[in-house]
Amino acid sequence: MPDRILVVAPNWLGDAVMALPALADVHRAYPRARLIVSARSSVAPLYSMVPGVDATIVTRWRGALSDRRTLAEDVQRLVAEEIDLAILLPNSFAAAWMVYRARVTDRWGYAADFRRPLLTRAVSRPRGSRHQSAYYQHLVGQLGIQKGALEPVLTVPVAAVEAARSLLATRGWQESQPMLVVAAGAAYGTAKRWLPTHFAALITRAMREAGVQVALVGAPADAASTRLVLDALGTTERATVIDLTGATSLEVLAGVMSLAASCVSNDSGAMHLAGAVGTPLVALFGPTREKETAPLTRQGGRSEVLINQVWCRPCMLRECPFDHQCMTGLPPERVFNSVRLLMGTRR
Repeated sequence: MPDRILVVAPNWLGDAVMALPALADVHRAYPRARLIVSARSSVAPLYSMVPGVDATIVTRWRGALSDRRTLAEDVQRLVAEEIDLAILLPNSFAAAWMVYRARVTDRWGYAADFRRPLLTRAVSRPRGSRHQSAYYQHLVGQLGIQKGALEPVLTVPVAAVEAARSLLATRGWQESQPMLVVAAGAAYGTAKRWLPTHFAALITRAMREAGVQVALVGAPADAASTRLVLDALGTTERATVIDLTGATSLEVLAGVMSLAASCVSNDSGAMHLAGAVGTPLVALFGPTREKETAPLTRQGGRSEVLINQVWCRPCMLRECPFDHQCMTGLPPERVFNSVRLLMGTRR
């Protein structure tokens, strides 16, 4: 039995959240082992909220073989942990090369990206389409680890909740007022983003008819998307919306989600985080495959995926070459009705 297990995490927040059920499976299979996660700095804080994770190693190497110095530094971090077993959730050659260079005895992962010779146990990738979370669980299942529920679980620290509460209070939130969190950004391209005018119409109606306070959230890269939404709002609504874009750490964002009555999000990392926290969630899908990346929710959580089924979706394109009907044809009224039904369901 291994004493020290390394799990190499996916590189994107949404994928990292969808990998949590597989990570929980590993912890249940080896409860006495020290469980270490290696992750990029953008997702590493997530694992401070994951039950069973004992340590996190932040890696900086991005896969360029010419960047020998950064690779060597990351390898030394792994060597210092004296790891017995590494389970690679990403399919990349770089992930396998790093643990191979660290002289980890057992290296398990999917046989992908020409890395089979670097693995001691290489699992064939499954055929057909499946949810990304099930894809990660298939890997650990083929390694002899019993699969559990497809449930992402995060424990938001009390300090993070209090920091979120304090931040919101400084921006004008009254805790007696229900809060709707809106994540208007999304990586990968504009095709995944609902229209700013649609978001503005939703926010206006939610404020007037549901009496909510709205908080806009996102990473610094989402600032442009947030600004378009703010510009589309009326003067009164713009003055009362709380803009937290780029103002929170990952832990504090989870704290904000934990305080929210509901969340509306494009297909994004924030969407998956809300599901794992247990925030009632309305997820807006355009060009991407909801069968593969729909948000998972923790036990007791509720979510609804909304799509406008047109002939060309899911196209998986970054930019729409036509009229973006998958998103333009998803009306604010429909989204508002879903938000209104989900609000108040949080336990």
